[in-house]
Amino acid sequence: MSTPESDAAAAPEPVERVELTKPAAVPVPEPTPEPAPVSAAEPAYVPGPGHVSDPWAAPAAPAAPVGPPPPAPDQPRATGWAAVVPGAQSGFQPGFAYPAAPATTNGFSVAALITGLLCLWPLALAFSIVALVQIPRRNEKGRGMAVTGLVTGVLGVIVTLIAFIGLAAIGLEERKYADGRLGPKGSVSIEDLVTGDCFNQPPFSPGRDADSASVYWVHVVPCTSPHHGEVAGFTSLAGSGGDYPGQREAGEKASRLCTPVRDDYALDSWLVPEGMGGSYYYPSIAGWASGDRRVTCTFQDDTRMHTGSVRTDRTKLTQAQRTYLDAVQAYNGALGAQPEGEVDEDPAEYRTWAKTMATACRKEVTDLSANGVDWPAGARTKLIELGTVKLEAANTWDAAAKSADEQTLVREVRKAQALSARSSALAVEIRRELGLSTGEQASDIRV
Repeated sequence: MSTPESDAAAAPEPVERVELTKPAAVPVPEPTPEPAPVSAAEPAYVPGPGHVSDPWAAPAAPAAPVGPPPPAPDQPRATGWAAVVPGAQSGFQPGFAYPAAPATTNGFSVAALITGLLCLWPLALAFSIVALVQIPRRNEKGRGMAVTGLVTGVLGVIVTLIAFIGLAAIGLEERKYADGRLGPKGSVSIEDLVTGDCFNQPPFSPGRDADSASVYWVHVVPCTSPHHGEVAGFTSLAGSGGDYPGQREAGEKASRLCTPVRDDYALDSWLVPEGMGGSYYYPSIAGWASGDRRVTCTFQDDTRMHTGSVRTDRTKLTQAQRTYLDAVQAYNGALGAQPEGEVDEDPAEYRTWAKTMATACRKEVTDLSANGVDWPAGARTKLIELGTVKLEAANTWDAAAKSADEQTLVREVRKAQALSARSSALAVEIRRELGLSTGEQASDIRV
């Protein structure tokens, strides 16, 4: 039992009541989702010795959770790759693919372009097709070059086919008209031409001799229309024996035989247009075997067409005109036979030619001196002067033909040619007095 003294002693001492007030709230950032409650099995954090807590500090923000939030109780936990977030430590880390290697140019495309430009079209086609197949598979460059090679290859093949078809058509046409009897409309065989025909001929077919060509038929046109050739007449190789003499020999003989034929047809040679030279057609080997010996003598210009005829109509010439033209024919023919080379290159040929020129000069003087010709007064004086020059030229040509050395031959030939130039000037004056062509008027106006 206690006594009053003991109770008084045991009673607590009165203390002053102090009211604690909560400090003003400090702004806290948006709270993050609350972490899952700690399991009861986990030990609570116990501050260590010496740790002093600030009772007035605001509660610390909870640490951000590592990893994805736990699934709701009613959802299964994610597994597989979806369970790994980009920041998680796992066996596969996020990153970027390695840069792709630069694309290379396809070799076949380059080859296609080069072969196409070099006109090797079959190769260009093959290379282009291979390149266009490989480029998308290998992710390479060069499609443009491959397409260019393909286009050039296709165009080249088309051009080649057109050319081949054209040549084949020409060959078929030549075989079709080989006998000259079945030529196109308006054409005739060479064998069927007559003196005075004007014609145009088709393209030549190459012969075995480089200087000749094969012609089976020609297009006959009026001489008043533009044309390339005109028939002057015919001659024959009948004296050549039974065997074919060969193209070169037959051609040379035909040329000699045709000279007088053309001279007689175009008596006034000064009316023949420039470029309208002498030509001829002679038998081929096949024609010779069949008995053909005829030579067709023509005037022809293969590069330019002419209008009108080169024929001299004797019925329209006066006596003086016919006499003069007949007299100068031999001289004009000999003058046109001058050797092609220089005197010192073939002296023997020039000596032979000089002898021919001397004979032609004397013959011209004799023919122009014939009696019974009614020469105009103005022409008579010039003819006398011409005769004097011609005789002097004849003596000079004789000296050249008899020269013993080349130096004398060259000197005499040059002297004779100077006299020939003088006689040509006199011929222009005589022709003017006779009313003949002086070579100054246009020749393509005659019908």
